[in-house]
Amino acid sequence: MAIKIVNGQIPNFDKGTLERADILIEAGKIVKVGSFEGDTDEMIDAKGRIVSPGFIDIHMHEETFDAVSGVPYFASVYELMMGSTTCVAGNCGNNRQSIHSFVEHVKEHGAPVNYMTFLGHNYLRRAVGIEDRYRAATTAEIEKMKALIEACIPYGIVGLSYGIEYSPGVDFDEMAELAKGFPNKSYLLSAHFRQDADGAVDSIEELVRLSRVTGHPMQISHIGSCSAYGHMKRSLELMAEARAEGLDILADCYPYDAFATTIGSAVFDEGCFERWQKGYEAILLTESPYANQFCTKELFESVKQTHPNMIVAAFVMNEHEVIEALKDPNVLVGSDSLYKLNQGHPRGAGTFPRVLGRYVRELGAIPLMDALRRMTVAPAKRLNLQFKGEIKAGYDADLVIFDPENITDLADFEHPTSPPAGIDYVIINGEVAVEKGTLERKNLGTYIPFETSEERVSESILD
Repeated sequence: MAIKIVNGQIPNFDKGTLERADILIEAGKIVKVGSFEGDTDEMIDAKGRIVSPGFIDIHMHEETFDAVSGVPYFASVYELMMGSTTCVAGNCGNNRQSIHSFVEHVKEHGAPVNYMTFLGHNYLRRAVGIEDRYRAATTAEIEKMKALIEACIPYGIVGLSYGIEYSPGVDFDEMAELAKGFPNKSYLLSAHFRQDADGAVDSIEELVRLSRVTGHPMQISHIGSCSAYGHMKRSLELMAEARAEGLDILADCYPYDAFATTIGSAVFDEGCFERWQKGYEAILLTESPYANQFCTKELFESVKQTHPNMIVAAFVMNEHEVIEALKDPNVLVGSDSLYKLNQGHPRGAGTFPRVLGRYVRELGAIPLMDALRRMTVAPAKRLNLQFKGEIKAGYDADLVIFDPENITDLADFEHPTSPPAGIDYVIINGEVAVEKGTLERKNLGTYIPFETSEERVSESILD
């Protein structure tokens, strides 16, 4: 089916401008961009709208597919509704099923979005029998994990993700040795830091050192939840200094001042409230039977024991430092989407519209073209996606058509999966998936293997 999109404004990232142009789509590809005549099967009038490349979420969580339940995808449906067309799972050291099962499920059934995935370090630790998150792996266990990495290479994994804070016993040598399991240096390392707040600077220094020692690019996960406690300025400086040294260091960030994780994780080990300088009332429970209740000390301790896998939100970060991160030339937009069915953090349904609506339009904190760049072409380059992230002839037809005057995130902590306003269409692989806030077709996405390249050093995303 051919689709023609007319009268829209498209981003020209080479020039840094929006330009009016028509777009012709055929067989999942952008065939023409410019001004041209001719009838098509479907015409979309995008007057007054921006036609953007589909948003690429370099950091999301959807690692378990359950076809039996009839609801095999949770996070990615909401990702699609907010304009994400390609998502990278397996972050923060986590996979909840084998890479083989993940890939084969998407290949067989399709998915709401295009998927890529990291291989998680903590998944590997569990796979070789490590149950104690407070101890390092033995030499024999590390060798077994390296063998598992090698076995996953044919599936096109992006690289290895670490969830250091979730396994505090992991030591530096273990992480560095595992990187030797890759056949070349183009595979990405991604890391959820060791400790936030007062531990942020040391944590960033550790990740820079890991990149330096291994020779691999480093993608620092959700730097807002690491450093937005008075330490963002120095954390961003460390990244800039590392890049000046020649290291390939980038980060991602979501536009909220609350993080989310399970209440029984090591994130809530002793000393966390003192480090954040917050009390138990900063913790919001998100699941039944306590949904939307803020904690007391007694409630927190009770739920931690009885519902250790409950997702909770911690309102402990400084929003102005989150904005500082999102303005930095080396920080991409990533949602860190995490849901259990329809419970969780609204970032999974609101991240990209929130950046465009709140931080670009309302606050004027980020220029529109810079925001779009961090959501599209920059993560595409980071992931070696040669035909995504821009609107050019021959590129994949993954597009988002939105109203810049009205795009707004509507998801909140009471209704964390509410779709945004102001997105007219989401097109994935050349077909309309979302129209006027309604899901038209769901499983149009595919699995995308990571294509390695021996020479890859990411430019500053504002270059």
